[in-house]
Amino acid sequence: MAKGYIVTVYHSISDPNAVAEYGKLAGPALLAAGGKFLIRGNAAEAYEKGIKQRVVVVEFESLEKAIAARNSQAYLDALKVFGKAAVRDMRIVEGVPG
Repeated sequence: MAKGYIVTVYHSISDPNAVAEYGKLAGPALLAAGGKFLIRGNAAEAYEKGIKQRVVVVEFESLEKAIAARNSQAYLDALKVFGKAAVRDMRIVEGVPG
C-alpha cells in the first residue's frame, strides 16, 4: 500500500506568533493521527516560481490516514488558531507504491 503525505508550502507569513501557536497544536494532532514529520523548515533553495519560505511534509501509512488526520477535530482546532496568519498551499498526495 502506498503512503499518504500532507505537503504544505508557505507563500508568506504575516503573523509568526500565530503560526507558532498553531504548530503547538497541529504537530501533536498530526502525530497522534499516525503522522511522521519528514520536512519542517525553510527551503534551502527555490527555483522556477518557488520562494524560500517554510515547507512541511508529513508522512502517513496511507492516503486515507492522511486525509483523516487533516479532517480530525484536533487539527481543525489548530486551524482556528492559525486563522489568517499565513498564505500557504496544502495538498494531500499518495506516494509511489513501494
